[in-house]
Amino acid sequence: MSKNVLITGGAGYVGSMLVPSLLEEGFTVTVVDLMIYGEDVLPKHPNLKVYRLDIRDINKLSQLLVKQNIVIHLACISNDPSFELNPELGKSINLDAFEPMVKAAKGTGVERFIYASSSSVYGIKDVEDVSEDMSLEPLTDYSKFKAQCEMILNNYSSDDFTTTTIRPATVCGYAPRQRLDVVMNIFANNAYHKKEISVFGGSQLRPNINIKDMVRAYHAVIDAEKEVVNKNIYNVGDKNFTVLELAKMTKEVIGDDVSLVQTESNDNRSYHVSSKKILKDLGFKPENPLKEAIIDLKVAFESGLLDDPLNNPKYYNIKTMQKINLK
Repeated sequence: MSKNVLITGGAGYVGSMLVPSLLEEGFTVTVVDLMIYGEDVLPKHPNLKVYRLDIRDINKLSQLLVKQNIVIHLACISNDPSFELNPELGKSINLDAFEPMVKAAKGTGVERFIYASSSSVYGIKDVEDVSEDMSLEPLTDYSKFKAQCEMILNNYSSDDFTTTTIRPATVCGYAPRQRLDVVMNIFANNAYHKKEISVFGGSQLRPNINIKDMVRAYHAVIDAEKEVVNKNIYNVGDKNFTVLELAKMTKEVIGDDVSLVQTESNDNRSYHVSSKKILKDLGFKPENPLKEAIIDLKVAFESGLLDDPLNNPKYYNIKTMQKINLK
């Protein structure tokens, strides 16, 4: 497998962990990112090129795609609240920019295109294990556009253009570009700094994945034979814990002085995904427990690696989006 990788959104939460790991494996990495959460999240490395670029600028992006072997497309306005701030912006980045990019990648000789979708494309299912062959019932524009992009990507699949979609569970843990607006990271932050975790409901299932395992999943797809992963879709998640179980796990790590405040919730939606297919096809399973993600965050808090974690907008997508007013 040739070693030139272009990552859109490579300075984001997952990208800031994925890029160093690819460099360690000997890849030459090109990152395309708007850098709205800061530029200091990626290492200085002779095999890393970083471009502050909007993926909607297809002419400039096409130039960078020349001589790339693999594209990993992480860039998007991520999660429903950020998307709903400016639905037109969300559509232009998450959907409208997608097909021109896939077309350009195929046209410039890229061999593999890996797309980060979302397990939210399934909507709410009553079955115990939600697998990749089940119908998609996305409930929001964010997840609808993710589902549409999956279909667009599949249409471009061919023998010389391997397309793979990953549907990640909610990612958690410490990264150079930190997010503190996802469930387990919220719990860890509040437990450490406020000595309190607020749980709304508690019985809802929420699939999560340690960010270290999320990075391993991308490596697994890159390393796989193209015949195995071409036109394939993989859920990537750990065991499906309830929200209350996640809160108790957090309290166990942070300390007995943390109080759990449980209130009723109108939102009793449960998400539960099965990751059996990626285990069967690629031999991939999580090796980094969710509890370790909380430990990693605790160490980051103790070490002062995060600047004013309760209030700094850069750790919260929606606050940053409001602040910069991206168009």
